[in-house]
This record gives sequence, structure tokens and C-alpha cells, in this order.
Amino acid sequence: MALGLTAPASAAPADGYTTQLLHFSVHTGPNRATPCTVVGQLYRPAGLSPTRRAPAILTTNGFGGSYTTQAPIAAYLATQGYVVLAYSGLGFGGSTCPITLDDPDVDGVAASQLIDYLGGRTGIAFTDAALRRAAPALDVVVHDDVDHSGHRRADDPRVGMVGGSYGGGIQFATAAVDPRLDTIVPQITWNDLSYSLAPNSTSTFSGVSTRVSGSAKIVYAAGLFADGVANPGRVGYQADPARITPCPNFTVAQCTTFAEGATVGQFSPASVAHLRHASVASYIDRIRIPVLLEQGQRDTLFDLNEAVATYQALRARGVETSMIWQQWGHSGGPAPGEYDKKNPDRTTQYEVGRTLDWLDKHLKGLDVDTGPEFAYFRNWVSYTGIATPAYASGTYPVGAPTAFRFSAGRGLVDGALVAAGASARAGAATIRTPLLGGRTQTGPYNDAPDAPKPVRQDPGTYARWDTAPRTTPLDVVGIPTMQLRLRAVGQPLVFAKIYDVAPDGSADLVNGLVAPIRVADPSRPVAVTMPGLVHRFAVGHRLRVEIAGGDQSFRNGLQGQPVSILSGPDTSLTLPVTTD
Repeated sequence: MALGLTAPASAAPADGYTTQLLHFSVHTGPNRATPCTVVGQLYRPAGLSPTRRAPAILTTNGFGGSYTTQAPIAAYLATQGYVVLAYSGLGFGGSTCPITLDDPDVDGVAASQLIDYLGGRTGIAFTDAALRRAAPALDVVVHDDVDHSGHRRADDPRVGMVGGSYGGGIQFATAAVDPRLDTIVPQITWNDLSYSLAPNSTSTFSGVSTRVSGSAKIVYAAGLFADGVANPGRVGYQADPARITPCPNFTVAQCTTFAEGATVGQFSPASVAHLRHASVASYIDRIRIPVLLEQGQRDTLFDLNEAVATYQALRARGVETSMIWQQWGHSGGPAPGEYDKKNPDRTTQYEVGRTLDWLDKHLKGLDVDTGPEFAYFRNWVSYTGIATPAYASGTYPVGAPTAFRFSAGRGLVDGALVAAGASARAGAATIRTPLLGGRTQTGPYNDAPDAPKPVRQDPGTYARWDTAPRTTPLDVVGIPTMQLRLRAVGQPLVFAKIYDVAPDGSADLVNGLVAPIRVADPSRPVAVTMPGLVHRFAVGHRLRVEIAGGDQSFRNGLQGQPVSILSGPDTSLTLPVTTD
């Protein structure tokens, strides 16, 4: 859509900026009947005026943060010529009302009213917490002739959004309710929260959404609940008693969902519907603006599959969408020259450069190259300085399917060898599914780039298949799949994992990723979609598949039972392999 300007954007980045703390009176929920107060910091580049305007950026915190955690990126964007409003999401950092997990009808509607302010409306922003001293109208932001639904509005600013995790989910929620938003850059965020918090790697019907709830990420759930409850602090509860009862700082539906995950290990249909309502998977058809997705390869909360689901759904509708798979995520930090959240710099950090190019094109209207449609980070490539050499690009998907067969006594056999006459021997390995089993993978809040991943499983709770040592490197880029056959009663729950086994026998759980598999009908073959990965299995290393009865990062089954994992020519692992 061609967008007109009422005043020219800044010709060059400003050398400095001013800041102002503001308090916003917003109304959310049905009929906008629920009042909430939002606190935020405005960053205004020097030299702006009603006749010399600039586009705006809206940004908010990840879960447990506040507007202050957005200060480094907000300040940097201000030096690049953007008016920036960094704010605390509802339920966090001084903003009132309970946490609703970026519900578009609540959090999205609240953010829409902040866009009202950026568009020049008054009566929303105040300079005091008591909301008595009204802030003057903001008259330095570029306006558009029409919004993305074709309507003309006097309060339509040229505005984009940036932010990660919880601050990424809100961008979709805002875009779904406000056609004035012009572009978004969500980092490490979700497609379907019912998958994120209780994934099932089978029974998929769309994107990552499944018909059967999987296994609750008990470690993550406990951490998120604790962060949500503790964030406001004592003063917050005194000022807003609704935060403490009947569900501390969350809605009642969310407390029910957390309780289900902790006790039975999966979500009821009502909880799944609640989580999906707060997920872009449910309203993807309302997203019409350019999207730059940035997702982490080291992320055991929101895996690569979630970005792929959003990416493919948007592009299928013709929405301009690009996707970056960076190294860092919720389970590991960035590589040098990727992104420094404390000191962002477009000239030395690949992702900051890509983000600013994207914003400059879609908000400033500059004729710049926004980079490839798809790019992924390869940690086996050596470089110095900016991480650009470690990124390969192409069109997703890039990997070619390569099959390995499960063979009793022979491990994982190359599918080409089987086709040439080598046998994939039939057999069965029986494991047990304990209430608690295995060892946890990388902790959910561990940002160390090389965090250890304990891999020892309790005896009798796993079955393993190994390839022969590699004679050439095997580069996997994409989403692996499996075909399994089981023998069990009821709806057995097992966990699939991919390891890199070094020549000395030490095994590394690749990126800490685990695939829970809750099987509705164990009498039928099971199609499994593993978490996506980017990994090189080096010469001399072996690839290992493990099917385990439990994992301590998840709420395992309510009742232990034996499960037989069958092997033979109709059971396989298929990897997306690339030669880039």
C-alpha cells in the first residue's frame, strides 16, 4: 500500500534525544469497560518539530520486564531518527491490570491507544501517576494518508513495533486490532501458546497446533508463573488489590491453565482455546503488514517451528514476510556480532542491521536492501567482527530430505544403504515411562551461549539408535520428522531427542531440544515432527536418536507403563540436509 506523508521524515539520524516519563489511561476488554494505567518512556530525537517529523516505534518488555528493559534499544532507535515509546505491558513494571498473555482484546487494545497518542490524540497521556496533568499532544510523528484497511484517520502515525518474546507476541495482537500499525519485527515469540507450553509432536492439524495436548513444560511454567506473580511487588498489590485475588496478577483462566499443566500435565480443551485466543495462529488472517520474524535456534520455549508456522501462513496469504534464524534464544546467548541487547549497533551486529534496514524501508520509505527472505546462523563457520559470514540465505525450506531407518542391532541406517540392499532389521525395545524421568535440558532462563546440557537418562527409561561415525560433515537445517511404531495401552507419552555423539563418546543434546509425543492411538503408525534445528554433525561424530520415557523439564505421565518402540524398514528419521 502506498502511504502518503503530511510532513517529510527526518532526513538524517538525530545526534541526540530527550526522554519523558509518561502515564497512559487506557480502557480494555469488552466494550473497553476496564480501565488500566500504562507507564512508559518517550524518546524524542532532537530537532523535530511539526514541520520536521519522524516515524515512531512502539516497544514493550519480555515477560517479567518493564519499559526500563527496553531502554538500550529505545535509545539506539532514537539516535537513528525514530520517535520511540517504550512501555510496560499490562501487569508489569508499574502498569496496572492482570497479565492476559498478550490477548488482542486486552493487550492489543491497550497498545492501540498508545498508537492514538503517537498519532496526536490528547486525553490519553499524563505526566503524573495520578493522571491529573495531561501531556500535550505529540506533534512530531509522521502521519499516513490512510491506514491498512484503506480508511483515512487524523490520528494515524507512521509506526512500527519491535521487541522479543512477550514483547514479540504483543506485536501480532496489536496488528490484529489496529490497521494503523505499519510493520512489526517480533523476536523469539510464539505461534500457538498451547503448543509452546505443552507441545505435542504428533497429531498436528495446522502449523504447530495439535488435536491432542502434549506435555506441559513444568520448569518454564513454574518460572513464568513466579515471574508474573512477583513482578508488581508489594507496592503494586497495595495500589491494585485486583492483582492478588482470585489469581495473583493473572486472570482466573490462566491460573486454571497453569494448575492443569502442573497436575495432569496437559491442557483441557477450554485451556487450549484460551491459550490459542492469545496466539497469532488464531488470527493470522488479520495480519496484513510486513513482518520480519527473528527466531532462536537455541530456544526450548518458542522453537523454530513456531516461526515457520507463522512465516508460511503469512506468505501463503501474500503478506511480505522474511525470517531470520539466529543462534540466541531463551536457552542460549548470541554469538559475537549477532545482537547485543545492552549495546545495539547496526554497523557491528547482523540482526540490528537487518532490523534497522527493515524499519528504514517500511517506515522511512528509504530504498534499502532488507536482506534475504530467509537466513540462518551456522555456528561451524569461523569469522571475526559482524556475524554476516556465518549466515547463509535462501528460500525456506533449504534442506533436502535425507532418511535414516531404525534397525534393531544396527542403529540408524542410511536410507540409501537400505534401498541398495542393506537390511533395516525389525525388532523392539521396551522402555518404561516413570512419573519423573531423565535429566533436564538447558534451563529456561540460562543465557550462557555454551550452557551444559546434561543427557544421562535413568536406566530402563530409554531406547537409542546411533549412526556410524560420519565420514563427511552432515549439515542439518530445518525440521526433522520421524515415523514411529509403538506398542502400549492408553495414550502413552514418550520424548524424542537428537544427540551429537563425539568420538570420545560424550553426547550433546542438540540445542537442548526435546519433542514430547503423546500418542492418541498406539496401534497406528505415528508421524512425529521434531523441533527445528541448525546443526553440523562433524566428521567422526555420530547422530543419535533417543526415545525416552520422561524428561524433567516436562510434566510426565500420571501413571508409569511399559512402551515398546518398534524398529524396521517402516520406521525412520528424515533430516533436512543442506550443502551450504
